[in-house]
Amino acid sequence: MGSLRLLGWVALFAALVTLWLLPLPQGSKLTILVVAAFAGVFTLLESTNRGKALAAAMIALLVFYLGLTLQRAWLLMTSELWISKFLGSALIVLPVVGAWALLRELSFGIRIERLGRRLVEEGEMPEDDLPRHPSGRIVRETADERFPRWKADVERAPGDWRTWYRLSLAYSASGDTRRARRAMRQAVRISRRPDGSGPEPGSAAS
Repeated sequence: MGSLRLLGWVALFAALVTLWLLPLPQGSKLTILVVAAFAGVFTLLESTNRGKALAAAMIALLVFYLGLTLQRAWLLMTSELWISKFLGSALIVLPVVGAWALLRELSFGIRIERLGRRLVEEGEMPEDDLPRHPSGRIVRETADERFPRWKADVERAPGDWRTWYRLSLAYSASGDTRRARRAMRQAVRISRRPDGSGPEPGSAAS
């Protein structure tokens, strides 16, 4: 969940900036500190692929913080001081962008879950039999050895969302999260077509 991870860092930074700039009551400062601490912990765990269990709690805290930020922004904008109005206008951008990123990420995650269940039902989900280190991380060398198979599948059937889904898993196993996410988005795009197939121009795997 790359966007959620980014949003976690943004929430952490914004929380610290809010504490520094705004004269808040002690109770509000304590609440923001808790959100900031949780955002930092979640982001670090999620970057090592161990933060999924905290996703729901993190989303709730992000929504709470964004709501608090929106409230503070409104109070600043109603002030007669121009500097307060400026800070309020700047702060109001965060809830808007944060809400958009959160909804976009949740929608993407729901579509991925649906495709994954469908792939399992069709018996085409790759087996999770890659060797792992004691820490639980996949042995990247083995994942790299198997990668050409999944890339070849996409080259043979670039209009099948299933091949892109499996390619995304292969990228993820090899540690390339950026390409994994891009391949998964391609899988989602193809699956949303009326026939669920048909190659797009320039959609070949790279």
